[in-house]
Parts: sequence; C-alpha cells; structure tokens
Amino acid sequence: MSDAIDMVEVVRKFGIYIPFNGYLGIEPVVVESGHARFQLPYRPEFVGDPRRPALHGGIIAVLIDATGGAAVWTLVNPAERVSTIDMRVDYLAPGRLEPLIAEARVLRKGSQVAVVDVRVYHPTTPEQFIADGKAVYSIRPVKTGPAVPPTGALTP
Repeated sequence: MSDAIDMVEVVRKFGIYIPFNGYLGIEPVVVESGHARFQLPYRPEFVGDPRRPALHGGIIAVLIDATGGAAVWTLVNPAERVSTIDMRVDYLAPGRLEPLIAEARVLRKGSQVAVVDVRVYHPTTPEQFIADGKAVYSIRPVKTGPAVPPTGALTP
C-alpha cells in the first residue's frame, strides 16, 4: 500500500477502525469500490424473541447500517466523513439463530449524499432475504484533519 490511505483497506479493517463493529463481531467478507458484504456471527445475546426464536430486529438494522456505510466509505477520501441521514428497514422474514450476511451496493454517490441498497440473508439460504434496507448517508469534509484509523489498524 502507498503512503496514501486506501479507503477500501480501511473498510476491510472496520472491526478495528469502528470498535462497535468489532464488539458485535461484524466481519468484512467482501470489500470493493461501492460494494461491501459483511457477516455477523450468531450470538445468543442477539435473540429478540426467545419463544419463536428469532433474532432481534435491532441487530439486523445495525448490520444494515454498518454495511451500507462501509460501501459508501469505499468511495470517499480520508478527508471526508460518512454519517447516516436516513435508513429504512423492511423485515421480510424472522432471522434464524445463525449467522447473517448483509450485502450493500451504492446506488448513487453525489458530492454530499450517497444512497445505498442493502440485502440481509443467512449464508445457508442466500436466495431468501430476511431484510431489505435503504439508507442515505451524508458525505462531509472532516474539519479537524483527515480521518485516520487507530494506530496499527492498517498494519498486517
């Protein structure tokens, strides 16, 4: 990697760069320009309805937001920040007690706003979506200097 910060590489290390993602166990699987696929391993703490049983909708929404934001981050430069403006989640089926995959694609990126489509499914049944997300992200310059990952985040 050159001296310039490669934002795709930053997104690949989101568990370090964004501690909340690491705490939940969100793992980048595929990261390309304008596209991200993240996996969330199953944990019993993610259950929202133990009688059904099903995953909590909030954990699905978090995965949608993290993956959608990551897809946008691959298209910005280090002197910009990305933040969620709006997000809609359509829950299509209960989340089973197993890992989740979210796949995000940037539909449009302007100079200040990006729109992303995110689909969530289980790795065992990728053809059956359990949630569909649409998110809008603000892209703004960082006022205090370029966003750089914590020390060691970009080292192998």
